[in-house]
Amino acid sequence: MSLIKRAYSPMLRQGFRLQWEPRQDCHVLLYPEGMIKLNASAGQILERVNGERSVAAIIDLLSASFPGVPGIDEDVLAFLEVAHAQFWIE
Repeated sequence: MSLIKRAYSPMLRQGFRLQWEPRQDCHVLLYPEGMIKLNASAGQILERVNGERSVAAIIDLLSASFPGVPGIDEDVLAFLEVAHAQFWIE
């Protein structure tokens, strides 16, 4: 069972910023002490995290963007749990 609830509206932690890094050819999460290089899935999820959009809405957007991909909801919930545990999101 996921600790992240679908009604929850996550936001990036203060001091963190998501951006596309052309040299890395991926999204990165920047913070005062460094940078986290994200895989494509993580970048797609965090692009939709804005503090207003619920987890359910993020899942719906990704499901619409990637139709036919099984398990998107479980993948999003699992990633957001990790991001929360790592203090990337609040």
